[in-house]
Amino acid sequence: MSARISSIKPLDRKKLKQLEGDFLMRYPKGFNDPEMVEIGKKHKMSKMVEMSQEYFTKTACSNIHVTADNMVKIISRSSMVSMFEKPKFRDFVKNLNENDKAFLVESLSQMLHGKQRLGFEAMVDILKTEKLAKWSLVTIIPAYYSPNKEVFVKPTTAKGVLKHFEIDDPIYKPAPTWDFYQKYRQLINDAKSKVDKNLSSSNAAFSGFLMMSVKT
Repeated sequence: MSARISSIKPLDRKKLKQLEGDFLMRYPKGFNDPEMVEIGKKHKMSKMVEMSQEYFTKTACSNIHVTADNMVKIISRSSMVSMFEKPKFRDFVKNLNENDKAFLVESLSQMLHGKQRLGFEAMVDILKTEKLAKWSLVTIIPAYYSPNKEVFVKPTTAKGVLKHFEIDDPIYKPAPTWDFYQKYRQLINDAKSKVDKNLSSSNAAFSGFLMMSVKT
């Protein structure tokens, strides 16, 4: 993980605790509350994490074709990626030539196991070729592979969080950038340590709490 970015403003603790209190009044056990457990079942988070951690080890990523197919499989099964983006990504991978498929897989491998910024920006570059450089497609697999470190950037949630907490830096933009990603990731990782553990079992859970709590 990159070094801490000391200049960014953290989420306001008072506002965060207010959201936490309101959420726990509705769901006293947080994400262990029966209603939230039912909601969580559709995301199959534990299964998606297990599959991703099996499919995308450093060794596994050395098999380009299998890894490319597994990227399609994870994205196709993810409840957090839109139904419009799934077939487009599948067809994108299917139509890649050998060199570009190797580039795609190497970019993911770098994101997960190597020079993260290099991998992130390479992933954005190759997805741009078919206008698929979307936050969801760039961040979903890292969020499954390292659920307590990486973040899934859902545009409506990210914009809502920044607006609610009056955060000026980073500034959200539709095109994925490493600068935004690392700063937003720090905001989430810092803030989740300040709330009830039943709201922060993973970055996805904590982001889900924010998504349900802030007005977008």
